[in-house]
Amino acid sequence: MINRMVATFLCTLLSLPAFAADPVYKVKYDGGSLTDTKAGTGITMSVGSTNIKFFKDNKEIASVPVTAVTDISYGQDVHRRVGSAIAIGAVTLGVGALMALSKSKKHFVGLTWADGDKKGGLAMQCDKNEYRGILAGLEGVTGKKAVNSDAMTVKN
Repeated sequence: MINRMVATFLCTLLSLPAFAADPVYKVKYDGGSLTDTKAGTGITMSVGSTNIKFFKDNKEIASVPVTAVTDISYGQDVHRRVGSAIAIGAVTLGVGALMALSKSKKHFVGLTWADGDKKGGLAMQCDKNEYRGILAGLEGVTGKKAVNSDAMTVKN
């Protein structure tokens, strides 16, 4: 009986931090209005109920109120692995040819905001296993629906 009580207490104690913390995602900054941040830099994004915060080296570089978010977009960049195929093909032709037929995808999420006079936006590259969670989190806290930028057509 005591073992069950101790086990229940420890499980409850260990699960409390999971409910208290905001979700945190590691992304790559691809460009936008974050000053002093270069494209390709690894940053951390925290999605909270009132603010979306961006950190670089554990230092907050931007905080966007969720009410200021105007658009959420996502897209993919698909390309063939030609460079890898050439490198592998130099050693083994068969594997190099198969490698040239394979594709890789990069997943991007865009965010724009307007908070009074402060307007901005950014694009970030997300991990293939996390971009759906990032989109769901952003849609949930902002109430905005993400737009697939690949499906948009541009008319000149």
